[in-house]
Amino acid sequence: MTLSFKFGTVGSPIGTPKKPGGSVGAIEFSKSIGLEAFELGWVQAVRVTEATCAAIKSKGEEQGVGLSVHAPYFINLNANDEEWPKSRKRLMDAAHYGNLAGATDIVFHPGSYFENDPAEVLKVAIPRLQGCVDELHKAGNPVTLRPETMGKSAMLGSFEDTLEMSKAMPQVQPCLDFAHLHARPGDGTMNTYDEWAARLEVYATALGADALTRLHIHLSGIEYGPKGEKNHLPIAEADLDLKALFRALKKFGCAGRILCESPAMEEDALKMMKMWKKMSAK
Repeated sequence: MTLSFKFGTVGSPIGTPKKPGGSVGAIEFSKSIGLEAFELGWVQAVRVTEATCAAIKSKGEEQGVGLSVHAPYFINLNANDEEWPKSRKRLMDAAHYGNLAGATDIVFHPGSYFENDPAEVLKVAIPRLQGCVDELHKAGNPVTLRPETMGKSAMLGSFEDTLEMSKAMPQVQPCLDFAHLHARPGDGTMNTYDEWAARLEVYATALGADALTRLHIHLSGIEYGPKGEKNHLPIAEADLDLKALFRALKKFGCAGRILCESPAMEEDALKMMKMWKKMSAK
């Protein structure tokens, strides 16, 4: 049975052997346990050679594993004028080397509101992102940039923010972190079938129904307080209603990739895959 979603981890699975190790080893190990997606965790910096990228790309193709990149955390579309060039370089490096490594999608954290009005912040963020997309287009780099939905209400990256960025230009689509979307309100909401279905409907209206077949999802358990996300948890220790979410994804004919960010990385990724397989068979 071919599943509509490919499952994997963000960063190397815990069980990745020391040799060959690294991303090449992580891709090989992921495939050996039945996972068919992998997100390169370049979260501190992009420190990779073209030769390493070629090896990663070749291994991904050989194993049939879909690749993406999590760009460095230190990117902020709302940075001040002095900081922005550094943020921009981090994003563009992730896109350049990610493309060389065979990654199709570049996930990044969009930044902070710095207590400003979200609508005003988007007026700064969208033109800056447009400049990045224009440069990628000129370079013939086809990667999709994916601003991630963030788990704290002070962060640029509400569901609406990511849709606005994606509507404004080609080559940009959200990375939907459903744990973050659940944590962001801080009150336990965004956790029912009806709430998820309403979100997916808005997504389809904004970006077209076919965008639901190219979803890039981050998923884990999550601990949160009134201000939103505190930290990621194993699925079993969290209150996220995975069944309700998967029912909504199935109802809307969703497809793409689901990458697990739980501390129990591959264990939870395989649990999610098992649940999706069961639901898909119904």
